Amino acid sequence: MKYRSLAFALISAFAVALPVPAHEPAAPVHKALGPADIIMPHITDSKHIELPCVKGIGEWACEFTLPTWNVRIAGHDVDFGPTKHVVWLLISAICVALVAVSAARAHVRSTESIGRPRGFAAGLEAVMLYLRNEVFLPVLGGHGGERYIPLVLSLFLFILFCNLFGLVPYGSTPTGNISVTATLAIITFIVVEIAGMRALGRGYLSTIFYWPTDMPLYLRVPLSVIMTPVEIIGKFTKPFALTIRLFANMIAGHVIILALIGLIFLFGWLIAIAAIPMALFIMFLEILVAFIQAFVFSLLAAVFIGQIRAAHH
Repeated sequence: MKYRSLAFALISAFAVALPVPAHEPAAPVHKALGPADIIMPHITDSKHIELPCVKGIGEWACEFTLPTWNVRIAGHDVDFGPTKHVVWLLISAICVALVAVSAARAHVRSTESIGRPRGFAAGLEAVMLYLRNEVFLPVLGGHGGERYIPLVLSLFLFILFCNLFGLVPYGSTPTGNISVTATLAIITFIVVEIAGMRALGRGYLSTIFYWPTDMPLYLRVPLSVIMTPVEIIGKFTKPFALTIRLFANMIAGHVIILALIGLIFLFGWLIAIAAIPMALFIMFLEILVAFIQAFVFSLLAAVFIGQIRAAHH
């Protein structure tokens, strides 16, 4: 029996290794769609953009393939072409510019005609002034803190649009990509460090090297050896926290929504009685989360800038 099993195994391996004749193409493998096949394309980046298009009762989208721009670097082709998330980042930036410019022009026209802004411009001005005077300026600090207001307000509006576009049909959430949130965090980190250098001068080194001047020397040296690595690590944990917080909060809600909708395809339309109301509830909750996460990211950026500017205190 042992030798018979061994012979059968050898014959099976040999049969698998035989090449398939050219005139007999391999039969296509049909795989049933699973939850991962439904969810992952909607939360990951790709070279395809979905556009509204009705092909049939079960297919309401067309795909547009983005161009590939290969650049040879170190013997490898690197694609510098746009992706789905890059396109939506650009759309978000354009929307922020259009909203800001149109509101500013409407503000000027209304002020010249009736002496005060009205409509959308007045509402946007009220929100921006509240964020500026009541939220950001107190944590940025006086004597130059107002110069960082355009940055934090731009972060708020840009991240808000990126978050909301993920809830639009055929849209995508760029902030659900950790590369996007990491880039925003790195930009914030660079601004924070430059703000510290400008405010502290040579005192900026005290934010890297821990040296307590109010202690005797025999305590300063061991504390400096222990706390200096902690200070350096603390500088990098801030952008890391910004990256993970925004990424995780934005992708988690979309995964839940798509998982609830995916239950319909797995268990039939009867489950839609419970799945659709739950998905709609999470969808409305995601609108609130989009505003909260944009506010939290911009507020923490302002807090970090204010902390390092006041480090000499």
